[in-house]
Amino acid sequence: MGAAGLLCLVLGASVALSGRQTPVVRIETSAHQPGSAAPTAPAPSTQAVTGGGTAPAGAPRPFAASPPTRLLIPAAGVDAPVTGLGLNADGTVEVPPADRAQEVGWYRNGPTPGETGPAVLIGHYDTAHGPAVFRGLPKLRPGDRIQVRRADGSTVDFRVRSLLQAAKDRFPTEAVYGDTAAPELRLITCGGRIGADGHWTDNVIVQADLAAPTG
Repeated sequence: MGAAGLLCLVLGASVALSGRQTPVVRIETSAHQPGSAAPTAPAPSTQAVTGGGTAPAGAPRPFAASPPTRLLIPAAGVDAPVTGLGLNADGTVEVPPADRAQEVGWYRNGPTPGETGPAVLIGHYDTAHGPAVFRGLPKLRPGDRIQVRRADGSTVDFRVRSLLQAAKDRFPTEAVYGDTAAPELRLITCGGRIGADGHWTDNVIVQADLAAPTG
């Protein structure tokens, strides 16, 4: 990796959930000088989101499929383009290149944002080039708004429900990729502290629900 250590690594094996190829996503960066401060992140949680079932009465209606093109999160200072991500040859998920660290990646083997199920967006916390697109993610709080613009011209609104922090070797695959009864959104980046190997120890995962339309 060299002295800068600017690559984001994705570790873990692919698993199958509801017939989809579902990678375990563990983004790591090693772009820090000794003594760098770790981000402020939520306390670890072992609570999992249960999937499947029936959407509650009065829940917002799902959208038709359409790829995301831009992500806006005012509370985290995010206004960024979204590109599609697939799987690497080893079954791990792709991540945006480190030299395009202000881009967000959408896992295109899953639902599009607004469809029923968990749409997954991935972004760097930082790289050797400095702070990256999801640097402000740990600041989010329940109720914060997330907007996803899509290729069909629509904008889908979500509201943050919770933040999870999990060690990279205990990634909550079912909570992130498991079936849901309604449209949901997952945002994934790094978190925790810088370990002895120069990598972040954890992932921060934002879980968000489709917001009811206004007006």
